[in-house]
Amino acid sequence: MPSSDYDPASLPDLLPLYYRRLFPFSQYYRWLNYGGVQKNYFQNREFSFTLKDDIYVRYQSFTTQNELEKEMQKMNPYKIDIGAIYSHRPNQHNTVKSGTFQALEKELVFDIDMTDYDDVRSCCSAADICCKCWTLMTIAIRILDRALREDFGFQHLLWVYSGRRGVHCWVCDEAARKLSVAARSAVAEYLSLIKGGEETVKKVVLTDPIHPFIRESLAVVERYFPRYALQEQDILGRKESVDKVLSLVPEDILFTVKELQQDFQNEKKPESRWKLVRDQATKKQATAKKGQYFEKEIMLQYCYPRLDVNVSKGVNHLLKSPFSVHPKTGRISVPINLKELDVFDPFAVPTISLICEELDRPRAGEDEEKSEESKDKENEKDAAERRKIRDYKRTTLAKYVKYFDQFLDAMARSWKGELLRKSDLQKEF
Repeated sequence: MPSSDYDPASLPDLLPLYYRRLFPFSQYYRWLNYGGVQKNYFQNREFSFTLKDDIYVRYQSFTTQNELEKEMQKMNPYKIDIGAIYSHRPNQHNTVKSGTFQALEKELVFDIDMTDYDDVRSCCSAADICCKCWTLMTIAIRILDRALREDFGFQHLLWVYSGRRGVHCWVCDEAARKLSVAARSAVAEYLSLIKGGEETVKKVVLTDPIHPFIRESLAVVERYFPRYALQEQDILGRKESVDKVLSLVPEDILFTVKELQQDFQNEKKPESRWKLVRDQATKKQATAKKGQYFEKEIMLQYCYPRLDVNVSKGVNHLLKSPFSVHPKTGRISVPINLKELDVFDPFAVPTISLICEELDRPRAGEDEEKSEESKDKENEKDAAERRKIRDYKRTTLAKYVKYFDQFLDAMARSWKGELLRKSDLQKEF
């Protein structure tokens, strides 16, 4: 099977191999156990599996990494979702007195889906994406990552490609995991600028003075706007697109719209047309009390992140797990290294068919490894673990697992401090 050709019908054959030899269980457990700082943190975590034919199994929970591995290798889920840490073990929720089974903690999460941008992208629609509109995800990550780190002080942000048409963010700091529903809602609202549904024409309204957070976000949008909106989406090209942009110009300056339409007759280049819009906005800023930032509102409406706020608000909301496989595309849901964000290509993300095929390719040094493995027979578990590490390193999944390891190393430094603090407290008599 050629590497890029993924056939959804092959998934039942590929998943057992993926979970047996490639899924990074040790890193996955290390992440969700959070250094064992809090008792029963991993054990009280909900996992949800979607099996073949959309059979949905909620409230799965596991005592150890080994137990999680065995169950995933037995069930071979098509999709894995991660939920909250509960007051009791989720797999025993039916035995707990009614009302006492509560979601206590979870990472603060964000879900950005390309379908929410359909009114401002002309290249694709619905579940389809291309390299042109993927820029919207790059902008979203840049804006949200800066705000979460600088405005809120969070440090441990894991950005993950969903496997098809979006990105997820897991804010893993202890302070983020302990946030109440009200606090999560406040963070999500602070980060939301696009207001109103399909029937709302103007979705961004700025007031004077512009909030520092919006100014920072505009600085990001301005970097990408000329290439993304003016050239690739050609928002000032076709009459239909031009009318859409001009409908966002404030109503009290309709003469401005007429002027712009007139000027556009003589000026066909998108960059020059946009300069005319900016010039009109500058004029308005000198005289108006309201609507004077309309060119900034247009830029934000076309480029600002569109969050699914409900995903962020709920502690018990499930979100697709990193390293889950997308059943339709076959792509692995991989962590995104922000140092390489501008060159991240969703179409270059490995598919399950590619990495399973890479496992079958012969490679140098295989005979020596086999003799090593025979020596390892006395310690079967270690041998299996070593084999698994070698297996994923033979595939294009390796660089994503390596980045996940680096993320975990940075988090582990904060766990060590917490464990030391706890041991010091216990020594105080």
